[in-house]
Amino acid sequence: MKITIVGTGYVGLVTGTCFAETGITVNCVDVDRHKIEKLKKGLAPIYEPGLDDMIRRNAYKGRLSFSTSLKESIVGSEVVFIAVGTPPDEDGHADLTHVINVAGEIGACMEKYLVVVTKSTVPVGTAGKVRGSIQKELSKRGLEIPFDVASNPEFLKEGNAIEDFLKPDRIVIGVESEQAETIMRRLYKPFLLNNHPILFMDIASAEMTKYAANAMLATKISFINDIANLCETVGADVSAVRRGIGSDPRIGNAFLYPGAGYGGSCFPKDVKALIKTAHAHGHELEILKAVESVNERQKKIMFKKISHHFKGKLHGKTFAVWGLSFKPNTDDMREAPSLALIESLLKANAKIKVYDPVAMKECRKHLGDRIVYAKDQYEALADADALAVVTEWSEFRSPNFGLMRERMKGKVIFDGRNIYEPAEARDLGFAYYGIGRGKQEKQDVSHREHRAR
Repeated sequence: MKITIVGTGYVGLVTGTCFAETGITVNCVDVDRHKIEKLKKGLAPIYEPGLDDMIRRNAYKGRLSFSTSLKESIVGSEVVFIAVGTPPDEDGHADLTHVINVAGEIGACMEKYLVVVTKSTVPVGTAGKVRGSIQKELSKRGLEIPFDVASNPEFLKEGNAIEDFLKPDRIVIGVESEQAETIMRRLYKPFLLNNHPILFMDIASAEMTKYAANAMLATKISFINDIANLCETVGADVSAVRRGIGSDPRIGNAFLYPGAGYGGSCFPKDVKALIKTAHAHGHELEILKAVESVNERQKKIMFKKISHHFKGKLHGKTFAVWGLSFKPNTDDMREAPSLALIESLLKANAKIKVYDPVAMKECRKHLGDRIVYAKDQYEALADADALAVVTEWSEFRSPNFGLMRERMKGKVIFDGRNIYEPAEARDLGFAYYGIGRGKQEKQDVSHREHRAR
């Protein structure tokens, strides 16, 4: 079986490479010639563990190829996936320009029946627009070529995308004909053999499932962050609260980790887009509005703690920041909490030294030379008045606290992911601020003030 993937961003590249891994012949198409040339050399334009090796292996075996020509690539294909970006426009709606343009290009060059699948995250009703764009181009050509449109939303977690694709919790496919369902079943046959659940439904429901899933996960994050902030006020420890509620199987532990807010390519834009879609249909999603509001407030929480500790006197002070990407195992910094913190510190005329295992190059695109980029996590601590941990990379979890004391001028840790134990940090001579660990933080402040006397 042969398929074409249009778009070699995060979703398109992982999707195409993983299908090739199952034995499918895959052509990946992109208008970015530089990106295609890199891919032909086996170099992924994104950081995803294991992806480079998988690309090279499948390209060598002839199952995976890359091109800038859609017309050439779809020859012999049975399925074409549209996996281009849908960034939010100025008012939060998903921008479907690239999706509709690709659909038009498909209509302009297709020669036989195709199943055209939206893999991009798109709002309900997009399939109809895709169909219209394809049909418009076919009409211009004076042709009546049958085709089907389907929806196959992705549920990939950055940093674990290959595992998520090859061993999915579920595969959601929206179709409108038996022929399209038969072809999609054949495409996903390897997953059926491994008993991974495939859920066929109508297209509108498939489109909605993606947004609803991300909105639910974002809700859990904002909920626990709101509870964490209340814990600080009343003197409770959110780590204990999280364990207490997470043990209820109706709630579960997943995504109940307080922190500095969620970011990335999915949750922020998908929550905004779903709110806008509901509003356009005369329905207000009040819970999701609160989810978004809490998250925006949470991104300011670390700066608020830092400013409070230093009594607002941040001018000229040096802060080390560990972790820049919005989550571990990716270099993605879209909507990253680290950016909100660093921008606030720069505005207060503080000096910033940063380290991240993979996102340093990406950070330069956002912040340029306004900050200092350290070679490793300990170099970032030199003469620092405080450390802010923003991303919970594994290498930050068990640091050399002795070396940290030697390097740092101030012995203060702002733990935006609660990866350290407050009592341990206090015993090692650090003032410690986590998220929602109110009782410990009050003790830390008292301990710091006692040591100062």
